[in-house]
Amino acid sequence: MKNSTLFLATAAMLLSSAAMAQTDLYKAKDLTKEKMFSVNIEGPNFDKKGNFYVVNYQQDGTIGKINPVTGEGEIFVELPNGSIANAIQFNSKGTMLLADFKNHNVLQVNMKTKEVSVYAHDDRFNQPNDICINKKDQIFASDPNWKDQTGKLWRVDPGGKTVLLEENMGTTNGITLSPDEKILYVNEGIQRKIWKYDVDSKGNISNKTLFATFDDYGFDGMKVDKAGNLYIARWGKGTIVVMSPGGKQIREIPLTGKHCSNLIFGGKDKKTVFVTLQDRKCIETFQVEIPGK
Repeated sequence: MKNSTLFLATAAMLLSSAAMAQTDLYKAKDLTKEKMFSVNIEGPNFDKKGNFYVVNYQQDGTIGKINPVTGEGEIFVELPNGSIANAIQFNSKGTMLLADFKNHNVLQVNMKTKEVSVYAHDDRFNQPNDICINKKDQIFASDPNWKDQTGKLWRVDPGGKTVLLEENMGTTNGITLSPDEKILYVNEGIQRKIWKYDVDSKGNISNKTLFATFDDYGFDGMKVDKAGNLYIARWGKGTIVVMSPGGKQIREIPLTGKHCSNLIFGGKDKKTVFVTLQDRKCIETFQVEIPGK
């Protein structure tokens, strides 16, 4: 009888814990204090060891290393020559790659020596904004011209060779690949359109299709989960909208800040979403059911 009672009590506790975990899903909370970053906070990403990096910690031109649990931070590296990064990716060798919108480069950072050098430069670059990378270490970069409200789309092959994929677009901004890397998503922040392309084995794109369009606010960074759902930062609205691979809106997650610039999946199970907020100059997080790519 005692064992039966103990079993029932334990089961009740487990069910209660599961219910509490469910109620915490998609509810944003602060990770860091406000004003820890410059207004250009963006580009959150994790390396393979689980270290968390975010651009423009304390001031422009830095890369911050942030504790993903406590929210405490330190400067990992300061960029030379007035460069200001907007996005972070890591290649298969663990090298940090940065979209440098100030000096129109893609930079690379040696993680051991912290040496910063130019990985790719093209005089035709406007200002590389966001980047994503595939398993072959090919980088896809959005390249907006904010003044003219136009944009380009680039691929940077291993070694730094630049390939112009498309020009005469709107203000290209958020960019990400599907889990199987066969679809490339690119949004136009001012025009509020999201495009998708087929990607072949060589990294060439085709079959441009309008994936979604919105009537208000703007777009910024985007990421996908393992099921291929697209998480989009609604800049100005202060939400992350989640859309299925078929283009159906699944949910919209409210944040405290309004100027959400980018996001990344992290944590041990990749079920924590970390969002950068430019108006609050801090990071908010929320839990999800499906892990990130």
